[in-house]
Amino acid sequence: MNQVVIPLEATGLSRQRKRRQPKGRQVDAAALAEVRVALGDMPRRRDLLIEHLHCINDRYGQLAMPHLVALASELRLSMTEVYEVATFYHHFDVVREDADGQIAPPPALTVRVCEGIACELAGAQALIDKLPALLGTEVRVIAAPCIGRCEKAPAALVGQNPVDNATAETIGTAVEAKAVRHAPEPHIDYDAYRRDGGYALLKALAGGGLEPDAVLATMEDSGLRGLGGAGFPTGRKWRIVRGEAAPRLMAVNIDEGEPGTFKDRVYLERDPHRFLEGMLIAARVVDVAAIYIYLRDEYAGCRALLAEALQQLQQDPPVARLPRIELRRGAGAYICGEESAMIESIEGKRGMPRLRPPYVAQVGLFGRPTLEHNFETLYWVRDIIEKGAEWFASQGRNGRKGLRSFSVSGRVRRPGVHLAPAGITVRELIDEYCGGMLDGHAFYGYLPGGASGGILPAAMGNIPLDFDTLQPYGCFIGSAAIVILSDHDSATQAARNLMHFFKHESCGQCTPCRTGTAKTLDLIRQPKWDLAALDDLSAVMRDASICGLGQAAPNPVDCVIKYFPHELA
Repeated sequence: MNQVVIPLEATGLSRQRKRRQPKGRQVDAAALAEVRVALGDMPRRRDLLIEHLHCINDRYGQLAMPHLVALASELRLSMTEVYEVATFYHHFDVVREDADGQIAPPPALTVRVCEGIACELAGAQALIDKLPALLGTEVRVIAAPCIGRCEKAPAALVGQNPVDNATAETIGTAVEAKAVRHAPEPHIDYDAYRRDGGYALLKALAGGGLEPDAVLATMEDSGLRGLGGAGFPTGRKWRIVRGEAAPRLMAVNIDEGEPGTFKDRVYLERDPHRFLEGMLIAARVVDVAAIYIYLRDEYAGCRALLAEALQQLQQDPPVARLPRIELRRGAGAYICGEESAMIESIEGKRGMPRLRPPYVAQVGLFGRPTLEHNFETLYWVRDIIEKGAEWFASQGRNGRKGLRSFSVSGRVRRPGVHLAPAGITVRELIDEYCGGMLDGHAFYGYLPGGASGGILPAAMGNIPLDFDTLQPYGCFIGSAAIVILSDHDSATQAARNLMHFFKHESCGQCTPCRTGTAKTLDLIRQPKWDLAALDDLSAVMRDASICGLGQAAPNPVDCVIKYFPHELA
């Protein structure tokens, strides 16, 4: 049977439909001009995308679609690349046009009230419920994940300015004052630090009076381990990265988003140059070409303080040939406390953890070997080198070595950062450092390692607090964030608070974490828990999640089932 072929032209159809305009959203000239004003003379680099988004968000109060289109054009990126980053981070307000093509005006002011575990214990939910009616429709009130001020709970941010021990009245006063910038805490400035011997070790290292190998040996002998949570031996990490091919880079993690953790903020507010000297000593021993400091966005006061300290270093350097130092601003994502997610964020991407191997020490920032450290680890470098490895190693109790900075919050008289011997028990910590329990409160339970470290009853309050001592009980110390519960509290409700946090902060990359945290939260909100289903979820999340968030998220729930069964009866 013969086919009849009809010419395309005879059908009235064209071979190629001509577009009336180029594909995709078009750049608005006015929006492009506004973006260029917001960015000023900043370099137009791909890795600075998050910094550029902050500039626009700060200036205009939101990220409107015309600005995102214009930014994509300015950086020569696809709209997808810009949009996926802008919508990943909690602190970017991405708005879209309504049906009439109009863009909603930004709120006059945003108030973020922390709903973390310490703030919930202090009455944050009642505050969140009360504020909208008090502040009116012009002020947006948001329940926010932990903002790192747990010792002053409940805490809030009015704009970028903290309100400690917040009440409806103090927040209202801050709103009326138009959120005047929070005054920096009294701290040791550059001149005072230099007068007290600051940067002398760095000068000796640069001048040959102190050998890098000697410094490295001291760090190894001290037994100092990473104080961000993982606990990897510091000296060994320096040696591993130093053995990799140059150029080597360094990334410093000050994104302490773990509920209950605030030690880095407290030390940074007191003595920023002690940290910077430790950082520069590590950089010189390992011979890194550039340093990137990643600071969480909630710490606006610390950002101003650190920026000033870095400027002082550049204007009056204690030694020649300082490495290039860049201060990067987070945007509200707990997951960026994970080292590879932080590196992705520094590169201007979504903060999603990488699969390993390769490890950051081998293939890190921009594909180069990278020395990654927590703030507090570097804070102790000067003391250890000056006083000797034995000084640090000789501290400790119950067979443990070293000092730990415990961030203590909850039902104690003196919450705060308490420097105590590694291996101290929580009962000793409460009695000797925290002034005991609050009046009318009896010790009931505690979180030994922040949100992900599990929950233990008071009957298990004599376990030494240090690396490797809590794992047999299904817990870990992490960054030493201790939250104290009393007989006024419930471990079950604490677990609900913590799982709500994990669900909110999951990056969504892997199904076990993304779906597991949501399903677990649904199950534990029920009056009667389905223990078999929770056990299955816990196993899958631990075995199959990409990073520590999903792997550790079941800890609080598992601990309630194991150690607080009376609450489930």
